[in-house]
This record gives sequence, structure tokens and C-alpha cells, in this order.
Amino acid sequence: MISQIVSAVGVVIAGVFVCALYYWLSDKILQAVFPVPVDNVRAASVNLNRRAAVRPWLFLGPALILLIVYLVYPVVATFILSFYDRSGGNFVGLANYRWAIQDAQFRQSIFNNILWLAVVPAACTFFGLVIAVLTDRIWWGNLAKSLIFMPMAISFVGASVIWKFIYEYRGGSETQIGLLNAIVQAIGGSPQVWISLPFWNNFFLMAILIWIQTGFAMVILSAALRGIPEETIEAAVIDGASGWQIFWKIMVPQIWGTIAVVWTTITILVLKVFDIVLTMTNGQWNTMVLANLMFDWMFRGGGDSGRSAVIALVIMAAVTPIMIWNIRQANKEMGGH
Repeated sequence: MISQIVSAVGVVIAGVFVCALYYWLSDKILQAVFPVPVDNVRAASVNLNRRAAVRPWLFLGPALILLIVYLVYPVVATFILSFYDRSGGNFVGLANYRWAIQDAQFRQSIFNNILWLAVVPAACTFFGLVIAVLTDRIWWGNLAKSLIFMPMAISFVGASVIWKFIYEYRGGSETQIGLLNAIVQAIGGSPQVWISLPFWNNFFLMAILIWIQTGFAMVILSAALRGIPEETIEAAVIDGASGWQIFWKIMVPQIWGTIAVVWTTITILVLKVFDIVLTMTNGQWNTMVLANLMFDWMFRGGGDSGRSAVIALVIMAAVTPIMIWNIRQANKEMGGH
């Protein structure tokens, strides 16, 4: 354990040192290639402009190379791989795409992803907005926000382990240690294996992501609410508007752009959800989503790189337009300020 910590710290220090050395050396080389002679004002001006034009690309060069190697190349390679068989050696054309259309588990995964998309972003945004409004009206609001934001610091696997104890089921006459079953039993109900209930188990898994991401939505929306001019709120109060009318007709329209950004950000996260399903059910009981199906086809049962590549492309095709819109909306919001 100690050796791993020392190794990690050493890597961080070495990485920072190498980056600083690269920037220093590249700037020195840039100065040598484009010198600024003191006796020639025209040449000095031209070289300074050249430095200014080249320096950003020189500094961004390593990051751009890494993006090409670790982002662009895998996308191209995955697209090509989707036309080959499980071994990646024999060209099969559109056979993997035909399989995806006809496969029942793939269709079930699509349905589950749509279900997650319909519930999780809406619930996180709604709860985040309501909590942001309510906590701004109480003196201990900052403490409440801190507690609600705290799950964001927990990994998806860690959160899933916590919620496994909430959904825990003990058979026979054993005492129920799961919080949910203990409550159900206390009010006279029968304990259930909640995560194995078809269809409804998806909502029990969604609750975990909602619990984690509500804090994110709350923080962003709370900052947006504080940016609403007080004059508009005061004018609405003077005109006799109720608190409900102020919320829906004054506050929400003015922060609609931020709400959309929060919604789409969580939507992108939902499309890539993997850890929660893997930890809680491993895709059993009709809870499989696309990311888990891709993992299963790639790494389990001998692996099928062609079919897993098709699923990966479906996920990318779903995420990319939303991500582009989200970036444009965020840039528009920043430009507006």
C-alpha cells in the first residue's frame, strides 16, 4: 500500500516536471528559431507575430497528439472492426449490424437505455432545481447543499455497494438488514428481492444515479438562480404573483438555458452508464444496458470484437449529437455573460 502511494506521488511529480520542462524547452526553441533583433524593428515585429501564432500549437501539440491516438484512432478502428467477425480477421460486411437489429437482448438494452433517459435526467434536474430553490430560503441551506452534494464524491461502484445494503434481502426467518425491506416488514408487508423484479428493478438502479447526480444539478442550478436579477422578483411580488407563479414564470424561464445544459450533461452520463448495472445485477433480470452488453460481448464468452464494436458505435452515435449541442449551449451561455 505504501509503495503504491509513493509510486503514484512519484508519477504525479515526474509528470508535472516533464510538462514544465517541455514548455520551457519549446519556448526556448521558439525564441531561437524566431529571434527578436534589437536593431531591426520590422524583423522583430514579424518574429513576435510568428511566435504568437506558433506558440499555442506548440503548447497544445502533445494534447492534440494524445487526442488523435486515444480518441480519433479508436473511433476509426472500431468502425472498421464492426465489419469483421469475432476474431477481427474475417470480413463479414453488415452481418454484425443485422445481428444487432434482430437480437432480443440488444433490443432489451435499447429499451432500458431509453427508460433511463426518460427518468434519470428529468428526476435529477427536477430535484436539483427544487432543492436549489428551497435551500436558498433557509439559514442552514449551505449545510444542506453540502450533504446533498456529498454523493458526488463517491464512485459509482461505491454508491452501488451502499445501495446494495439498502436493497438487501434475507430469505426465510432471517432478520432483514436491508433498509427498504426492514421498512416494508415494519409496516406489515413482505420483503422482496427488489433488484430482481422485472421492469421495476430498473427504477431501483436509477435511484442510485439520481442520488449521485442530484447534487451536481443542484449546484449548477443554484448558481444560475443567484444570477437572476432581484428586480424581476421584486416586481413580480409587487404585482401580486404567488411563490408558485414566481418560480415557474419568472425563475425557470430565465435559467432555461442552464437547465438544458444540466439535463443534457446528465443525459450523456446516462447513455454511458455501466458501473451501477455491473455491480448491482450484472445485467441479469432484464436490466442490461448498452454499455454492459458491449462489455459482455467484448470480454466474456470468448469475446466478439465485431458485435461489441457495433454496440460501441451505437452508444457513440447517441452521445455525439447531444454532446455537440451541449457544448454549443454552454458556449452560448458563457457568451451571454
